[in-house]
Amino acid sequence: MIDPETVASFIRETARSVILPRFRALKREDISEKGPGDFVTIADLEAERRLSALLTEAQPGSAVLGEEGAAKDPTLMRLAGGAAPLWIIDPIDGTNNFAHGQPGFAVILAYVEEGAVRAGWLYDPLGERLAWAVLGRGAWSNGTRLKTAQPPGRITGSAYGKAASGERAAKALSRNVRVGGIRNQGCSGLEYLSIALGETHFALHSRSLPWDHAAGMLITSESSGKACFLDGGPYDPGVFDRAVLAASGGEAWQIVHEIVTSAADHRPA
Repeated sequence: MIDPETVASFIRETARSVILPRFRALKREDISEKGPGDFVTIADLEAERRLSALLTEAQPGSAVLGEEGAAKDPTLMRLAGGAAPLWIIDPIDGTNNFAHGQPGFAVILAYVEEGAVRAGWLYDPLGERLAWAVLGRGAWSNGTRLKTAQPPGRITGSAYGKAASGERAAKALSRNVRVGGIRNQGCSGLEYLSIALGETHFALHSRSLPWDHAAGMLITSESSGKACFLDGGPYDPGVFDRAVLAASGGEAWQIVHEIVTSAADHRPA
């Protein structure tokens, strides 16, 4: 595998040369929809092409599964469960924010081999914050090994999808006395980054598309957190439609799990 810092330099260079020059400078024809409300911009497409070229040139024989490539050719999704070296790319996570000139977007990159996530990178271009992890070697940012923050009291984080009770997971969590607040940023990359940097305590997502979650799940685990499917099964980048829950530790994970998987309406006393 390529040195993690080299991959980080590819991400920063792509953000600097392709993504940021387009921010708040998109023309109407630079934005289209893959589906209702599912935006893609010229910056997404150019960034994915740029990263794909850099990574496959640096590691001959590796393949690429990019969000935009898979949107055009869904058969590429089978690569996520294969044994060959694979780069999984979300060139701009939070495209809806980006397309509307709003902050709240990130670059997500993961390296998968033998069906397991071996490395992951999260980059916030506006804040110039980057975290990366290699399986078994910890998670890092600016030369510092990361360790998630254990909540002193109530936990905070993000949540998407529905709880078992039928209501929105964010609503069920926000009114529980053990939860101090919910902030959905519309960007899973930033939400995972916030956990790794010790700013928040959990992120719950109703789907497990690999470009959104492969890197963040590994980085959470390698920074001493707990990250797996909501049902407790180990994360698998080849599974696309199961809820995932990442948390700063087992206690925070269990609190969220208990609230959202209970069929009862958990209103605080």
